[in-house]
Amino acid sequence: MITCTSPIDGSVYATRETLSMPDAKAAVASAKSAQAAWAALPLADRIARVMDGVAKVGEMNDEIVPEIAHQMGRPIRYGGEFGGFNERASYMADIAQDALADIEIEDSAAFRRVIKRVPHGVVLVIAPWNYPYMTAINTVAPALIAGNAVMLKHASQTPLVGERMAQAFHAAGVPADVFQNVFLDHQATSDLIAAKSFGFVNFTGSVGGGKSIEQAAAGTFTGIGLELGGKDPGYVCDDADIDAAVDTLIDGAMFNAGQCCCGIERIYVAEQHFDTFVKKAVAIVNGYKLGNPLDPETTLGPMAQARFADEVRAQTAEAVAAGATAHVDPADFPQDGRAYLMPQILTGVTHDMRVMREESFGPVVGIMPVKDDAEAIKLMNDSDFGLTASVWTRDTARAEAIADQIETGTVFQNRADYLDPGLCWTGCKDTGRGGGLSVIGYHNLTRPKSYHLKKA
Repeated sequence: MITCTSPIDGSVYATRETLSMPDAKAAVASAKSAQAAWAALPLADRIARVMDGVAKVGEMNDEIVPEIAHQMGRPIRYGGEFGGFNERASYMADIAQDALADIEIEDSAAFRRVIKRVPHGVVLVIAPWNYPYMTAINTVAPALIAGNAVMLKHASQTPLVGERMAQAFHAAGVPADVFQNVFLDHQATSDLIAAKSFGFVNFTGSVGGGKSIEQAAAGTFTGIGLELGGKDPGYVCDDADIDAAVDTLIDGAMFNAGQCCCGIERIYVAEQHFDTFVKKAVAIVNGYKLGNPLDPETTLGPMAQARFADEVRAQTAEAVAAGATAHVDPADFPQDGRAYLMPQILTGVTHDMRVMREESFGPVVGIMPVKDDAEAIKLMNDSDFGLTASVWTRDTARAEAIADQIETGTVFQNRADYLDPGLCWTGCKDTGRGGGLSVIGYHNLTRPKSYHLKKA
């Protein structure tokens, strides 16, 4: 049984029964059986049905927004995820014709030589709870457009999301066997992967979860895409627009209670701007309102689970005990000791502290002064993770020169915490492997097939 405990009040919000192994295998078999007919449809038809499904999700938004608040705690004032959900799916639909086009080498009287992109078959998407619609659509839309069948296993914290998506896509004409929302426990998921049930598996989640996926797939030659942990840095150069930098970086650190894959978790500031930056950052955070996410006035809701909040509390307490300074007064943010967690800004931090090395995934950020670009680059690279980095400078050539030296998947200049569907969403080191969205996303969700046809 999968149970969603609401972080709002600790009550059980939803329960769903997981599939037995015989039923799970039957679901895979039905997906495999239905996939060929789906792939045989004209590309334009598949695109139209997928985008109609996306639109139908949008029609449910008034119901979806409070459901998200109940399931994982994001305040309703932010209006849900449909903007990004639609943007990502629309971009992938727009580029599909070119991204999936045949590569023709020769078509002469003697030979036809061409490379086609063909679907893997059945794609398993294992989606996370923090942005449950946007992270799922990153793979669901292009996988279906490319001709795959998709099985979506959503996080137990957000079980209603997959049901909503299935309802919408089925109403849009995507066959029920082609897009399936499934409830599976960890063991069943591993067993299905080990049994070569899928042509491709895309997982967004923890490093431990990614290792489990790799271990299950070992020896099966199943394609895998993994987006795992992050400890994304921001660097404020000496020529940066300080007001813009502090507004964006602190929002990137605190939005969604810090539960963002590419949220800012550590900030390095040119030493001459350090005091000003910290003062402005503290003022911003002191303006937040922590509370029930169903209250339109709330700007900071609870974390998705109490144990996540406890981990951030532990990292923060350890840092303070080791000499860090906490700048936000707990008296200004009454907490219940459960999932509701106050935001915090720390200075006097070092990379010996867990809060600067391990993923926090909560509303805390450490800020350090640096003397120059070289020191900032060294500190940004002193991490087991590599998803994004944010560089703040008025000089694009300087930003690109710094970016060339950062070990990460994406580098931003003068922005942060954004996923551009035209660029490959990827990471390095313990953040994982593979890449989603962009033309590269289509390449990962298909395989090349060569045709060497001698005409005479």
